[in-house]
Amino acid sequence: MAPRARYPCRPGRAQVRAKPLKDILEELDRRRDMAKAGGGPARVEAQHKRGKLTARERIDLLLDEGSFEEFDMFVEHRVTDFGMEKNRQPGDGVITGWGHINGRMVYVFAKDFTVIGGSLGAAHAAKVVKLYEQAMKVGAPVIGLFDSGGARIQEGVDSLAGYADIFLQNTLASGVIPQIAVIMGPCAGGDVYSPAIMDFIFMVKDTSYMYVTGPDVVKTVTHEDVTHEDLGGYRVHALKSGVADGAFENDLEALTQVRRLVDFLPRSNREKPPERESFDEPDREEPSLDTLVPANPNKPYDIKELISKVVDEADFFEVSPGFAQNIVCGFARLDGQPVGIVANQPQVLAGVLDIDSSRKAARFVRFCDAFEFPIITFVDVPGFMPGTKQEQGGLIRHGAKLLFAYAEATVPKITLITRKAYGGAYDVMSSKHIRGDVNYAWPSAEIAVMGSKGAVEIIFRNASAEQIAEHEAEYKARFANPFVAASRGYIDDVIMPHGTRKRIVRALKSLRGKVLENPRKKHDNIPL
Repeated sequence: MAPRARYPCRPGRAQVRAKPLKDILEELDRRRDMAKAGGGPARVEAQHKRGKLTARERIDLLLDEGSFEEFDMFVEHRVTDFGMEKNRQPGDGVITGWGHINGRMVYVFAKDFTVIGGSLGAAHAAKVVKLYEQAMKVGAPVIGLFDSGGARIQEGVDSLAGYADIFLQNTLASGVIPQIAVIMGPCAGGDVYSPAIMDFIFMVKDTSYMYVTGPDVVKTVTHEDVTHEDLGGYRVHALKSGVADGAFENDLEALTQVRRLVDFLPRSNREKPPERESFDEPDREEPSLDTLVPANPNKPYDIKELISKVVDEADFFEVSPGFAQNIVCGFARLDGQPVGIVANQPQVLAGVLDIDSSRKAARFVRFCDAFEFPIITFVDVPGFMPGTKQEQGGLIRHGAKLLFAYAEATVPKITLITRKAYGGAYDVMSSKHIRGDVNYAWPSAEIAVMGSKGAVEIIFRNASAEQIAEHEAEYKARFANPFVAASRGYIDDVIMPHGTRKRIVRALKSLRGKVLENPRKKHDNIPL
C-alpha cells in the first residue's frame, strides 16, 4: 500500500500560515512605541507647558540610568460604554515596574496624565495591585508618582473597587515595606487616600494639589469660592494640615530628594537600614557646643545646629520642615549607622509640645520603630501648650500619641536633655521611665515639674514679692540642674556638650545587640 500523504491541515480546511517573525517583531516595536508615546505629542507638550514632566521622564530621573524594568506595558481597559472602546491606549494611564536607586531595588508606579487624564479604572488599578504584591514578596520599597484626574467616571463602580483594592495593599504593606508618595499634579477624591496611608508624602510647589472634593463641589455645597491651590496646594498640606511631609520647587528637585531619602531606608522590615562608610571621626569633639545653650534660660537657640554638628558630615534629611516647626524630625547617620532624630526646637514656641508637634513626632517615631531605626531624642521642652484652643482640639489625646509611640518602641533609644525638661513633657520625650535605654543630660539641663517661677508662685501663693524671689532662687538651686534626676538613676550621666557625638556613637554601639519584645497581642490600640 502506498504511504499515506501527510497534510499540514485537515482536508477541506484552508491552511493557516503563521505570521513571519519579522512581522511580529515589527508589531512589537509598533506597540512599544505607542505605549512610550503616552497621549501623543500634543498632550506631552501641554504637560510641559504646565511645568510638569511626563511620567516616563519622571521615572528616568528617579531611577539609576537604564535600570527600569517595565511590566504590563500593553494592558488596556475593556470598557465599551460611553465610546470608551475608541479610547484604548497601552498602559491604561499608569506605568509600573522596578529599578534601582543608587543600586538598591525599588518598585515604581507613575500615573500618566497624558493618557485618559491618568484616571483610575479596573485595569489601571490591577497594575498597581500587581506591583504591590510583587514588592511585598521580594521586600522592596514602593514609590508612587501621582498625577491623575481621579476615578474614571465611565467605569463607575469598577473604578471605586479599584481604589479599594489599592487601599488594601497600602494597608497590608504598612510597616513591611517603605511607601513613598510624590504628588506631582492633581490628586483628588479617592486618589488621596492611597498616599494618606503611605509613609511619606511629598508635593511639588504650584503644580500639585490634594483634596477630597474639588472647588466646584465645595462651591455647590458650602458656597465657598476657593482655588485649587487654596483648597489643597502645598501651602495647605506642607505648612498647615501636615498631610504632606515636604514640598519642593519642581519635579527635578522632588525626585532628587526622594532618591536621597531612599538612601536611608531599608528595603523592608526584614533587614536593617543600610549602613555606609563614614569619613567623619566617631570621637570627634565639637567645642562650639559648649556655648550653644544661652546663659539666659528664656533665650532661644537653634536645635538644628546641635543636630548638624553631631551627625555624620552634617547630613540631615528633615521630614516635614514647614509643619509644626517646634519639633524637628528627620534621618541622619552616626558613624555610618542610620538613625531617626526627634528634637524640640527652642526657636519656635520655645519648643513646647502641642497638638501638631505631637502628631508629627508620633508618626515619625512609629516609622522608625517599624523599620529598625535607633531613635535619638534631643530634649528642650517647657511642657505642653496651655490654652482652651489646645484643650478643645484634643491635646490630651494627641499628646498621648507621642507618649504611646515612644513607650511601645523597641528599637535603641538614646535621649539627651540639653536644657528644659518640665512636667509631663519630660516623661513623654523618651525618658528612662518609658524604656529609654541611655539618657544623658548636659550640665545646663533643668528637670522639674515646671519652671521655678511658676512652681514658687503655686507653692508660696500668699508670700510677698521679696519672699517669692528668695524661694525662686532656692528652687533654682534645688531643681534647675540635672543632678536630682541623676541621683535617682533617671539620667545615666551628665556629659559635656563638646563630647556629645562621641558619647552617642558609643551608646549606639553598645545597643546593637538590644533585644526587647512587647507583650503578645493582635495589635495595639494607639489613641488615634
